[in-house]
Amino acid sequence: MYKFFNADRPNSYSEDEYKMFALMEIVDTGDWYRKIDPYGDHSYSNIESQVDGVTKPSESDFNAKITELKNAYASAQYQRDRVYPSIQDQLDMQYWDKVNGTTKWQDTIAKVKADTPKPGE
Repeated sequence: MYKFFNADRPNSYSEDEYKMFALMEIVDTGDWYRKIDPYGDHSYSNIESQVDGVTKPSESDFNAKITELKNAYASAQYQRDRVYPSIQDQLDMQYWDKVNGTTKWQDTIAKVKADTPKPGE
């Protein structure tokens, strides 16, 4: 969905990282802007275009993109929290369940689903 932003990243983003990705996503290229103060953050007032023909987006578009990215990250929390065993481990569980007549694989998957239900369930 996004070219630069990864909503599935396990670690949360800082406020400045959201701003940086918003700038990259809103113009669909990472190198269109530069920071006026290179040691400053990615706040709107510290950004200017460095590419001819590319204008700086409006501050409202910039803020809307930050909100969109934050919402995308928040909505992906469910996928980050729902950690299944690796496919290799699941196949191994299924094999041994078949050999031993057990239900370890089913029990493991049911526990993951119970521990992290889908939003709205």
